[in-house]
Amino acid sequence: MTNEEIRPATAADVPAVKAVTDAAYSRYIERIGRVPLPMEADHAANVAAGRVFVTGDPVIGLVVVEAYQDHLFLDSIAVHPDAHGRGVGRRLLHFVDARARALGLPEVRLYTNALMWENQKIYPKYGYEVVERRVEGPYDRVHYRKRLV
Repeated sequence: MTNEEIRPATAADVPAVKAVTDAAYSRYIERIGRVPLPMEADHAANVAAGRVFVTGDPVIGLVVVEAYQDHLFLDSIAVHPDAHGRGVGRRLLHFVDARARALGLPEVRLYTNALMWENQKIYPKYGYEVVERRVEGPYDRVHYRKRLV
């Protein structure tokens, strides 16, 4: 696999999925005052369910997606900090769009913590629009969608 390819994760990738997720999200722990949910995910279960796609050898980036009847939910996107600035996140976001289209879904949805302001600058550049901001338990989230039609 080249570093450009994106493929379904396998059970052998689970440690790398955890490591990249932790590396990508750990910087937010102090800012949001808790461990971000992607760090607490059951990575093995997500991989087994076919929801995780990875890029790089070794893995440097990944997405976790879940298909619903009317949209593809982008649950998590993570790029290892050592790979920042190399277009990995851009390629992963384009992959998510292509995946939704391949599944016949008209939009992609996601949310980000309101204190992860870097993300709020990125998503609109890729066609995402804010749908709403709402507090869900201890999380203040900004919800986005991208219509693909």
